[in-house]
Amino acid sequence: WNVNSILARLPTALKVFEEVNADIWCLQEIKCEDPRFPRLEFEAMGFNIETFGQKSYNGVAILSKHRIEEFVRGVPGLEHDQSRYIEAVIAAPGGPVRVASIYAPNGNPIGTDKFAFKLHWLQRLRRYFDETFDIGENVLLCGDLNIAPHELDVWKPSLWKDKMHFTKPEREAIQNVKKWGFVDVFRQINDDAREYSWWDYFHHSFEKDRGLRIDHIWASPPLADLCTDCWIDKEPRTLEKPSDHAPVIAEFAI
Repeated sequence: WNVNSILARLPTALKVFEEVNADIWCLQEIKCEDPRFPRLEFEAMGFNIETFGQKSYNGVAILSKHRIEEFVRGVPGLEHDQSRYIEAVIAAPGGPVRVASIYAPNGNPIGTDKFAFKLHWLQRLRRYFDETFDIGENVLLCGDLNIAPHELDVWKPSLWKDKMHFTKPEREAIQNVKKWGFVDVFRQINDDAREYSWWDYFHHSFEKDRGLRIDHIWASPPLADLCTDCWIDKEPRTLEKPSDHAPVIAEFAI
């Protein structure tokens, strides 16, 4: 879930956490340095917590009701990671699961160094998976990838063509990451459903359902086989002072 500032959305986040009752949360855009993360409130709910934050921008976190055995902050070998990647090995009941919480660069505007950095960051991420992960293990990638991979993930493809989040270079870059072996479990469960996880705050976009599916849960093949459901929880987007993103939730029989 991209919370768009954990401090600004804390009452909403606590409400959502209580209602959803998930074992693991991967958060993006926490927008606070590690010492300022509201640990006490979430520890009181039974979570173990690892964060990789920075002041005012970016930041990722993993919260787990199961023991966190090891973790990595930042993509190794990638300079200027900007607090966009955190990884943890979770001691789940059925065996360890390697979980990555990712906030991919936005890249705006197109054609600038920021756009080039986005493509480079995704390329380096794929290389890291190749070097470190085993496709036969339980691996979970969750996060705001800032890309809508397919026309089904965009409310009006003709309008979004060649615009940020839906350009050909971005879509090719994210497909390259996915080809490591990841399965998009939302698509696995929901086939060709047109549902979105992000709506801007303007022009009643949420009410008109003019959004993008840029928040994803991908799993390695063994873990994808254990996925029993996956959905986008739109309810938090209706609350007071909501994030512009809705949580994506998956269930696994592990």
